[in-house]
Formats: sequence, structure tokens, C-alpha cells
Amino acid sequence: MPAANAKNVIVTGAASGIGFACVQGLLAEGHCVCGADLQPFPAERLQGDRARFVDVRANMAEETDCGSVVARSVEAFGTPHALIHMAAVHSTLTWRELTTEHFEHTLAVNVTGAFLIARAAAQHMTNGGAIVLTSSGSINVGGVGGRGRGGPAYVASKAAIIGLTRALARSFAPLRIRVNAVSPGSTKTAMTADYDDEMRRNVEARSLVGRMGRPEDISAVALFLISDAAGYMTGEIVQVNGGGGG
Repeated sequence: MPAANAKNVIVTGAASGIGFACVQGLLAEGHCVCGADLQPFPAERLQGDRARFVDVRANMAEETDCGSVVARSVEAFGTPHALIHMAAVHSTLTWRELTTEHFEHTLAVNVTGAFLIARAAAQHMTNGGAIVLTSSGSINVGGVGGRGRGGPAYVASKAAIIGLTRALARSFAPLRIRVNAVSPGSTKTAMTADYDDEMRRNVEARSLVGRMGRPEDISAVALFLISDAAGYMTGEIVQVNGGGGG
């Protein structure tokens, strides 16, 4: 059974990386979770009460899919209390390699998708709620692309999340919905899988804690931001980068 203070939470990008860590953390705390991802969810890795979890295949760049995710969450658990939006596409292309189509696709998924799922969720948060979007530490260093590194399209899309977060925080305030964002530094996920040993050493050298981030480092902050303990926070961009900046 869900805990007495359980929340109904939608998590996007739930099948891997930080999104998967969010699902695991939420279930461990007794919450109910609707996980959305374009990729199949690895059910065999899931720990916790499966009765408190449902998954949906969805493309966050599609308005219909975003609506379907929220509808599935409502059907399974009732009014959603929170959204943690981790779904994104990476782009490592340099400015010379970028095509218009690739740039626009990156923005469509990472920026338009963030707006669409946030709007869809907010329309069902009848008793207030909390939304967490995801920026990136790459905007602090201005990634140029290349092997494993975020390039101009990715950096631009994640910079836009800062403005979107602050605009939605003000827009949703009358609905008693808080909107914040996490901005992860280099984290051990599929997006950094192509880092070679030298790149990893450079990241670790920049970090004041001497290591790359783990998905659980980021998910812990996202879970805090949807909690009642963060009830006086909205419109904030929380850097989670080990003091490394990017």
C-alpha cells in the first residue's frame, strides 16, 4: 500500500539514467509513479512495489503523447501531485556539423517537449503541485560538441530551460504549482558513455568532490524539489555538479 503521505508522480526519461534513479527513489519512499519513456522500461531492474508503478511509451515532442502520459497517470493513481521531467536527447554535433533539421529536432524534444508535458501535468494538478525540469551544467562551460560532449544545439536547448522554468513558475503560481529545475554536471549516464579516460579524469579534476556525478546524486535533489520540504522554492535552477561547474 502507498505511504500515508504518498504522492502521485510522473517521471519522464524513466527507462534509464537519472530518470530511472528517480523512479527507484520515489518507490523506495512509498510514492506512486507513472514512468514515461520512448524506450522500453527495464522492468527486470525495478526494485519496489510494482503495484505502485505504471509505464508508458511516449515521445515528449508530441503533444498527444504528453497528454496520454498524464491521462495514464490519472487513470492509475488519480490526481498527479508532481512531475519530474528528465527526458531529453543529446547532441554532440559541432557548429560545422549541425543541420537545421538536427538543431530543430533537439529543440523540439528538449524545449518544446518540456513545455508540453509541464502544461499537460499542470492542467490536472487541481490541488497544487510541483514540477521539476532539467537544464545542464554544459551551459556554464559552453560545450562545443565532439566525442560525448554537448554541442551548440544541446547547450542552447538546456539554456532555454532556465527561461522556461522561471516563466512557468510565475505562470503556474496562481494554481499553487511550484516549478524548479536541476542542472546536473557530468553524470555517469548514457550521455557520457563515450567519454574516454582522459575526459573522465578532466571532469574529476574540475570537481571539488573528485568524481563524476551518479544518477542518484541528481535524483535525490529532484525528489527534494517535489517534496513539502521545498515548499518555499519556485523558479530556481539548482546546480548539482560537485562544484565542477559543468
